[in-house]
Amino acid sequence: MCGIVGFSGAREAAPILLEDLKKLEYRGYDSAGIAAQADGGIQMVKASGMIKNLCAKTHDGADIHGVCGIAHTRWATHGAPTDANAHPHLSADGRFAVIHNGIIENYTVLREELKAKGYVFLSETDTEVIAHLLCMYYGGDLKTAVMKTVARLEGSYSLGILCADQPGRLFAVKECSPLILGIGVGENYFASDVTAMVSHTKNVIYMEDGEFAEITPEKITVYDRTGATVTKQVSHIVWDIEAAEKGGYDHFMLKEIMEQPRAVKSTIEPRIRDGRIVPDDFDMTPEEFARFNKIMITGCGSAYHAGFVGKYIIESLCRLPVEVDIASELRYREPMADERTLLIVISQSGETADTIAALRECKALGAHVLAIVNVVGSTIAKLADNVLYTHAGPEIAVATTKGYTTQLAALNLFAVWAADKLGRIDEKRYAQLVDAMRAIPSQIQRAIDLNPNISELARRYHDNNSLFFIGRNIDYAACLEGSLKLKEISYIHSEAYAAGELKHGTIALIDKGRLVIALCCQERLFDKMMSNIEEVKARGAKVLGVATEGSRRIFSEADDVISVPAAEPLFVAAAEAVPLQLFAYYVARENGCDIDKPRNLAKSVTVE
Repeated sequence: MCGIVGFSGAREAAPILLEDLKKLEYRGYDSAGIAAQADGGIQMVKASGMIKNLCAKTHDGADIHGVCGIAHTRWATHGAPTDANAHPHLSADGRFAVIHNGIIENYTVLREELKAKGYVFLSETDTEVIAHLLCMYYGGDLKTAVMKTVARLEGSYSLGILCADQPGRLFAVKECSPLILGIGVGENYFASDVTAMVSHTKNVIYMEDGEFAEITPEKITVYDRTGATVTKQVSHIVWDIEAAEKGGYDHFMLKEIMEQPRAVKSTIEPRIRDGRIVPDDFDMTPEEFARFNKIMITGCGSAYHAGFVGKYIIESLCRLPVEVDIASELRYREPMADERTLLIVISQSGETADTIAALRECKALGAHVLAIVNVVGSTIAKLADNVLYTHAGPEIAVATTKGYTTQLAALNLFAVWAADKLGRIDEKRYAQLVDAMRAIPSQIQRAIDLNPNISELARRYHDNNSLFFIGRNIDYAACLEGSLKLKEISYIHSEAYAAGELKHGTIALIDKGRLVIALCCQERLFDKMMSNIEEVKARGAKVLGVATEGSRRIFSEADDVISVPAAEPLFVAAAEAVPLQLFAYYVARENGCDIDKPRNLAKSVTVE
């Protein structure tokens, strides 16, 4: 949530900062602002609503002069999305401008202290206390003022700090919120996401919690909490700006749906060598792995849904008990984890606040942590004992698509690898499963090719105000994600249910014309699903069936059918997901929704 960027160089800062902010729109926001050093002071403009409003106010940055500046997109937490509450925030004397991503948990206490000392607050935000603290502690030494200010803050935050007295100089601070430094030639940057900087430089520094950086056009210096200089490794971004652009598609979401065959192949292929699974940075002897007596999986949103699919696969192949928890619940339920527990943590960004907290809670109890993440150098990747990177590339649309399917691919790899380590599958089954995994990318493409009529189905069903997804086993787990995709971007009420639960209450909601999407891709449960379809049809429901290519019986009951290619039953969820993503996309388009940036949502939820 929120996006922050900073620039120091020889060029006019404002046009650069505005373009960089646009690359962070996917993170979710409801106001934006910009500030630059100008004529010994700070020039600042803020606007509620979209970045285009800020661009209009500043004539695309032409009205703001200065070669050193900061900019921000805000997602409202403290105070409504107004111009006054938008960032940056100025100190009382106008000397400091601050942008902030995160939450200052003790801001109420700090606010009362500062008000008692005569500081006047112009906003409802927690961020404004930072600007006033800088003013209070500043005596000409900006580094010292930053250190004293940060020492007073409790919570999660990344900060960008601009001082009118320090031409060309920025400070950036990281504590439990993402922040990356970019190294250019005669200019340097910071941002909350590498996507903002990749058009300028591919050389970046990932900051650690408790570090802060001093940025000038000539150099970047990183310090620890004590003010001591820290030597940092420079990383190189391997993808190009084109990967973060639409490439001719109407929306990033559609582009990312279509990228899934390639993205899933990027997850799977590097880990299979000579017919064997060789996962990155995660190898154990059978004896080491055998110490685990249970596996816990946690994540939020789609990552949780991927974990739910993973539970079925891992339990089937490894015969180990698997618990799946929403991270925001796991962190508060006094989890029963110890040194014999393997915790699998799933997060696209690697910065999800609740997931980080759950990881820390279980690790403190002795659990061994495997992270499945997309972003190299992210907080979760650093905290975990081992990492499986999904290699999905940048995902810009708020509603995840390739993030989810690459997480499924990583879980498939892990499950087969673990089953082999435990001796739970023989060589013949191992080879079958490896071949089945390698076929997933082509099956995803086939799932797209089989269903050219999905836009027509969307036109037929887009005006439903409430609908249901039903399935059994892995199909039920896939229903959870299909339902979430639809409600996220189309704003239609949608619920996913285990089909066997229909008679235990849910069927009371089935009435004439109600759409039920029934997933029927588990062949051994097909007859059971047909019975469930007959039950809802008898009560007037319309049924959109999702069934294996070549299935005939589904046409006898379903009003419409989406086809999925035949696949290993344990691995079918990825191919099922793609046409359901397309259905959600086209329904949202029919309803005129903002597909890439759904209301009230943010890409990476970095606060609780």
